[in-house]
Amino acid sequence: MKVEQRLVLQRCLADVTQGAPPEGHHLLLDGRAIGWLTPARAALLQQLWPVLQAEGSALHWHSLGRPAEALSDEIGAIAESLRARGAISGWRNERYRCEADARSAARGPALFRLERAAFRFFGLRSRAVHLNGWTTEGRLVCGRRALSKATDPGALDNLAAGGLPADEAVLACARRELWEEAGLARAHSRHLQWRGLIHARRLEAEGLHDELLHVYTLQLPAGFEPRNRDGEVSEFLRLSPEQLCQRLAEFSPDAAAVVALELLLQGR
Repeated sequence: MKVEQRLVLQRCLADVTQGAPPEGHHLLLDGRAIGWLTPARAALLQQLWPVLQAEGSALHWHSLGRPAEALSDEIGAIAESLRARGAISGWRNERYRCEADARSAARGPALFRLERAAFRFFGLRSRAVHLNGWTTEGRLVCGRRALSKATDPGALDNLAAGGLPADEAVLACARRELWEEAGLARAHSRHLQWRGLIHARRLEAEGLHDELLHVYTLQLPAGFEPRNRDGEVSEFLRLSPEQLCQRLAEFSPDAAAVVALELLLQGR
């Protein structure tokens, strides 16, 4: 690998994790920082959720000893109100888990569960799986996101990727995504190799995107032809490492970082 290519890949991987802008408000649950909101979103949230206590740039939410189910109902009702006002779009009727300590590959206990489309509004940290697949000719199979996707429509993506639902195991999610997005049978997905975690964080139009990416790779069987089954991929491309370096800007930011990590590990 050329020095110039390595520098491009390292920068791509570093740039995927950005700091939250200073002019924002942290959301705390019992004193634990769990989210981040822009000033406008914080003001709207205080209107709809008067029990929040504002102290400087922090909004405090107190559990009062209630279980995760009760907290899920409370913040879920607020999210529904935000949706009715057009502040949250792309509703999926699928919940993510807000964890007590989401920093490692091991999932932490759930503080509460919430509709996935609401996570960016509140700036909550979620998890996702991303999977790279190599052909026997040494090319990476990449999908192009369908134009109907709510985020990054038309961008290039990894072989398969998807958010991690609240109560699904990471490997089970990875195998399901491989089947739904690329048509890879479970018998082949057992060969997945762990590549590591990437922390993706950046401010988007919907709010703060804060997500831990669980990255896997695998060698695809000879003659494998990917076939999308859930309508989320419009086409598949087979790209060489050189082509990948040249086309990183065409990928979604998270997928580009996953490709960069893979190429750096392969180059090592």
